[in-house]
Amino acid sequence: MRLRNDRGLILLIAFLFFCVGTGAQTASPQDPAAGAAVQTPAGSTSPPPPAASTQTSPPATGPQDQAKPSGDQQQAPSSNDSGVFVFKAQVEEVVLHATVVDDKQRMVTGLERDAFAVFEDGKPQKITSFRHEDIPVSMGIVIDNSGSMREKRDKVNKAALNLVRSSNQQDEVCVVNFNDEYYLDQPFTSNINLLKEALEKYETRGGTALYDAVVATSDELRKHARLQKRVLFVVTDGEDNASRESLEQAVRRVSEENGPTVYAIGILGEEKARRARRALQTMAERSGGISFFPKTLDEVDEISRSVAHDIRNQYTIGYKPSTPKNVGGYRTIHVEARASGHGKLTVRTRSGYYPGQERAAN
Repeated sequence: MRLRNDRGLILLIAFLFFCVGTGAQTASPQDPAAGAAVQTPAGSTSPPPPAASTQTSPPATGPQDQAKPSGDQQQAPSSNDSGVFVFKAQVEEVVLHATVVDDKQRMVTGLERDAFAVFEDGKPQKITSFRHEDIPVSMGIVIDNSGSMREKRDKVNKAALNLVRSSNQQDEVCVVNFNDEYYLDQPFTSNINLLKEALEKYETRGGTALYDAVVATSDELRKHARLQKRVLFVVTDGEDNASRESLEQAVRRVSEENGPTVYAIGILGEEKARRARRALQTMAERSGGISFFPKTLDEVDEISRSVAHDIRNQYTIGYKPSTPKNVGGYRTIHVEARASGHGKLTVRTRSGYYPGQERAAN
């Protein structure tokens, strides 16, 4: 009986040693320096703390500066986790999207960087980045929903959808319908079915608050667009008669740094052509876009396809202005292009900008 009892005691002692050893191993955290996970009080694991950096960061000058990427960040296309194309630009750069045409208004592609010269306030600027490729855009489709558009909306909607179909598949588009008021009927999306539904949400009535709609959609682009290149596609059949904003305020908004390029279609009758034409021309020209005034409604669809072609064949030119961006005031821009084998070339881009209004792309 004694042997049996001694054997049991030995087994009990061995069992106690086993329990103590196992408990000590469980309670003791692994060495963080070896890259092991550190147990948190909630029972979840978190990665080890990063090694201390020897790089010294410059002091932040304000919340906006903290939100912007580093000035050493190179301009390059990339994709985020959802596969959306993102165009990253250096903070110091002014980025221009330019179309080049010859003396017969034919688009000229294939030019090299050294064919271009950029001038800001009349002073030559050094080009710091250059691309010629189909860069996706954030686009706002802004459609007149006033009473006079009742018989025109079906064909205008078709043209707007064909613009989207002819554009880059990675574009993001929002839809704003307007009459006396403006309505964001579809936030940014690439879903053609959602865009179609939004364009069909119209009840043609009331007046024309064009300037309000342009200002509001420009703000929507500045606040929520994920892409650096931005466009407004505007269709109206009359002059503004209901806005709280003025033409000057609308032009100011599209002239902000990284503001949208405006492509405008005016389906105008003779009695209201002068003021409406001037307004659309001014917004388009100041932003580097084009204004169209078709004689018939059937031309609108073809125009929308030509707009898509224009957007997809632009040069993207970046330069660091010789005058720092923190110096306020409007700055004029002029871009020239020369190349052997071509006659006189015309570069269409924004005619100037107000610095410091851009929102860095995510």
